[in-house]
Amino acid sequence: MRRRWLCLSLFFCAPLWADSPPPPQIKSLTPISIIIDDLGYRYQTSRRTVQSPHPLTCSFLPHTPFARQLAKQAWLLNKDIMVHLPMEAISGKTLGPGGLYQGMDREAFEKTVMENLQAIPHAMGFNNHMGSLLTSNHRAMDWLMQQIAKRHNLFFVDSRTTHNSQALMHANLNGVLNTGRDIFLDHVIDRAAIKKQFQRLIWIAQRHGSALAIGHPHPETLDVLEAELPQLAEKGVKLVPISQLIQYRSERRLAWQQTSLSPLPRAAKN
Repeated sequence: MRRRWLCLSLFFCAPLWADSPPPPQIKSLTPISIIIDDLGYRYQTSRRTVQSPHPLTCSFLPHTPFARQLAKQAWLLNKDIMVHLPMEAISGKTLGPGGLYQGMDREAFEKTVMENLQAIPHAMGFNNHMGSLLTSNHRAMDWLMQQIAKRHNLFFVDSRTTHNSQALMHANLNGVLNTGRDIFLDHVIDRAAIKKQFQRLIWIAQRHGSALAIGHPHPETLDVLEAELPQLAEKGVKLVPISQLIQYRSERRLAWQQTSLSPLPRAAKN
C-alpha cells in the first residue's frame, strides 16, 4: 500500500514539476570604460584614482614626478595602465617632457615614443594628451602606429581632440588595436555638469552597445564617480578596463564585417 501511494504521488507531482517555467535568463550588462588622464603630477588625486575600488583605467603622463611609483601600484591593483602621450596642439600649449612635434625627424620621433613607453611601468597602450595638430598629420600618425605595432599587444585610444584626427585610420592600416573616446566627463569642472555627462555616457552605452569616457583627476570628477559607479548594475551597465572594451568592440566590428560580407541566401524555388 505504501509503495502504491508513493507511485501515485510521483504520478501527480511530476506534471507540476515538468511544467514549471525555466529560470529567467540573466541579461548581460553593457560595457563602458572610463580613462582618467593626466595622472602623475598631483600625488593625492592621482593616488585616489589608482586606489579606487572600481576598474578605472589609469593614463599617466610620462616623466612626471609620481608616474612610475603610482603605475606600479595600479598594476598591483589590477588596473589597466596607459601612457598619456603628449602631442603638439594647434594652440601651441607647452607639452612638458616627452612631447611629440610634427617638426621632428623620424629617428627623434620614434626615440621619444619608446622613452615615453619605458617611463610608465606595465603600460598596455597609449592615448594622446592634447594633439589636435599632430593627430591630424598623416606622416606622424603612420610613424606612431608603425612603432606601436612593433610591440605586440599594445593598443591606441584616440582622445579625439580634433575632428580631423587620422590616428584611428593609421592604427587600422598598421594592425594596431584601437578605439576612440565618446565623451569627456569634465570639460566643465562642476559636479552637476560632470554628473550630467556621466548620465550621457550611460545613454550612449545603452543606445550603441558600449561607451568610452575620458576624465581627469579633479576632486569633483572623482566625487561623482565614487557616488555613481556603485549603481551601474541597476542601469544594466558595467565598468570594464579599456583593454576589455577594445577587445569587445573589435569582436563586434569583426562580426559585423563577416555578416555584411556573407552572400545573401538564394531564393527558394516554388
